[in-house]
Amino acid sequence: MPMIRLTAPAGALTEQGRDSVQRDLAAVLLRWEGAPDTAFFRAQAWSYLAELPAGAQTTAEDDDPRFLVEVTVPQGALSERRRAGLVEEATKTVLSATGLSAEEALRVWVLVHEQPDGTWGAGGSVIRHADLVALAAAGTKGQRTDA
Repeated sequence: MPMIRLTAPAGALTEQGRDSVQRDLAAVLLRWEGAPDTAFFRAQAWSYLAELPAGAQTTAEDDDPRFLVEVTVPQGALSERRRAGLVEEATKTVLSATGLSAEEALRVWVLVHEQPDGTWGAGGSVIRHADLVALAAAGTKGQRTDA
């Protein structure tokens, strides 16, 4: 199951952005992963917001806020095209949540971590990519995908 984490300096998100960025990023991840838009898959797309205290993030040049999006997916879940789309849309989502312009996109880094098959567990069992593909296929048969 996918997981996404945004690390941001405290106070760098707009009020509206802080309220919505986690669900927005989770939706971006599910869309690019190709998972069905069902309650089950939305509940499995975990999204974290880690806010750093003042002074905890800087560069050698300045103290402007920087943002790190870390995505963890099963190995093989993202093609090169899907990975590129995910990085682009996650960056736009963070820029929107912070009120920054597209010219500030280099202040957002997206790292995609692919978890090797057989090293992901949930509910006390190892979950394999093939299991998720089968769940997704079963989830789209006879169901509305906007449930």
